[in-house]
Amino acid sequence: MQDVLFHDLGLIDYQQCWDLQEKLFSSITQIKISNRDRLPDAQILPEHHLIFCEHPHVYTLGKSGEEKNLLVDADGLQAIAATYYKINRGGDITYHGPGQLVGYPILDLDQFFTDIHKYLRFLEEAVILTMADYGLRGERYAGYTGVWLDADVPERARKICAIGVRASRWVTMHGWAFNVNTNLDYFNHIVPCGIDDKAVTSMQAELGYALDMEEVKQKLRLHFESLFACSLVEQAIPVV
Repeated sequence: MQDVLFHDLGLIDYQQCWDLQEKLFSSITQIKISNRDRLPDAQILPEHHLIFCEHPHVYTLGKSGEEKNLLVDADGLQAIAATYYKINRGGDITYHGPGQLVGYPILDLDQFFTDIHKYLRFLEEAVILTMADYGLRGERYAGYTGVWLDADVPERARKICAIGVRASRWVTMHGWAFNVNTNLDYFNHIVPCGIDDKAVTSMQAELGYALDMEEVKQKLRLHFESLFACSLVEQAIPVV
């Protein structure tokens, strides 16, 4: 049973949180590199982290994305009070904003399992199980990452959770963006995940009411703990 330090940062600027991820990611990778020069019984096991947060309106473009999938220019971004970043995760463009539950696991997979596909499926499964707690059937869509509804009916398929990660030396960062009470109008300014023929949805849109975000967080935490056989240990962390 691994301990994972859990940080709920609430609403936080995207760049601030990205910098924090990079700091934690670098700390873990540096420990792993330094372990090469240590005897087996002197090696240090890096800590693991899971960040929960929400962001002010922001669009992020992954390494494999195309900038044309952002449909507004700088003036357009200013008009909708949104920012834009090119970042170092996989995937294309997505939106983050208030009412969306973002999760950033920064894990040393050497202490769990060294299988990125399994890792992605576990992230999806944590969201799928959380949706099931509310009577919604989350599904995987063949050929795509993330969580969908009506994935077996292409003309009705709609995405509720985007996933994009980075991994190096089996250390992960970035993660999922789960639409809980998200303002879906902001997706009109991008081609979400570079997919131009599929809709985007949220828990609120599907259920017809705003959800208690703290309750959703708690349910997702429990499913994450179960899937990764870990214990989430709450820890305050300074963000500068």
